[in-house]
Amino acid sequence: MLPTTQTLSAFKGTSQKLFVSPSPAEKPFVAHSTIEINSPRYFYTCAVGGAMACGLTHYALTPVDMLKCRMQVSKGLYNGIFDGFKQVSAKEGLRGLYLGGAPTLLGYSMQGMGKYGFYEYFKYLYASLAGEEAAAKYKTTLFLSASASAEFIADILLCPMEALKVKMQTSTTPFATSFLGGIRKINAAEGINGFYKGLAPLWLRQIPYTMVKFATFEKTVETIYKHLLSKPKDQYSKTEQLGVTFGAGYFAGIFCAIVSHPADTLVSKLNNVAKAEGESTGALAVRILKDLGFTGVWAGLGPRIFMIGTLTALQWFIYDSFKVQTGLPTTGGAAAPPKKE
Repeated sequence: MLPTTQTLSAFKGTSQKLFVSPSPAEKPFVAHSTIEINSPRYFYTCAVGGAMACGLTHYALTPVDMLKCRMQVSKGLYNGIFDGFKQVSAKEGLRGLYLGGAPTLLGYSMQGMGKYGFYEYFKYLYASLAGEEAAAKYKTTLFLSASASAEFIADILLCPMEALKVKMQTSTTPFATSFLGGIRKINAAEGINGFYKGLAPLWLRQIPYTMVKFATFEKTVETIYKHLLSKPKDQYSKTEQLGVTFGAGYFAGIFCAIVSHPADTLVSKLNNVAKAEGESTGALAVRILKDLGFTGVWAGLGPRIFMIGTLTALQWFIYDSFKVQTGLPTTGGAAAPPKKE
């Protein structure tokens, strides 16, 4: 599902590289920071940037996510996303559109912290284990391995809040009157399993999603600087480098949405369908998939492509903007210098 170099290079149009001149008001941005690349402080900084990137963007898009979840759980509830906005706004106002906003903000901030912080750590660790030559030769494999490892941890941090969010957004009657009330209600009814019964499907959704998100982004940024632009990365201004970040992020987001959508539908249903007596989570998942059928698992794909494309572009933009403010380089396009011994 990852785009090839040929696919990305097709945007060139001609064999000539595009020339983007630096803005007269801005100088080329060359990273210069007191934070040493691949040091513990560097990984902590990336974790903070990731928390901001994921928490803020997911919260901002809560209305789209809420409508997408409802459309997955209740077919025919709305005649498209715009009809959903109209109905919810008329009946519940702004508060209804942001239903589930608190667990979204908290859960995805924690996930972003794990996703980006551990991605940078595992990328450094696996490159060190493989050696410089192998790491350079198998860069895409390195990106895929590091992102999968990071997401495995990040989803453990996300899962309890994802369970609460989905229940709040898709229950036919109000699930709880408050964030803490929702936590207590799940715990009283199902115990710790109620918060983690969607973990396996969440891994199935998020790990492929994140592998595509990071590998496609890194490959796209590399291709843009190598084939579409006329100068090395450090000869472009902050604004121009962040523009590349945003464009590559949106492109990666489209692939992410398609790859992870069936599992996303399953997660939405799992957190809203009661188990039969003695039924395991795996058996429930199989039952849900049979009921949905092939077309059912793709319900809500249109809103999700819009949501994930925008989300991924904004996440990379916020993350790299935070890194730039600390003097660190934007992500991709050039190999990070190794940690000094």
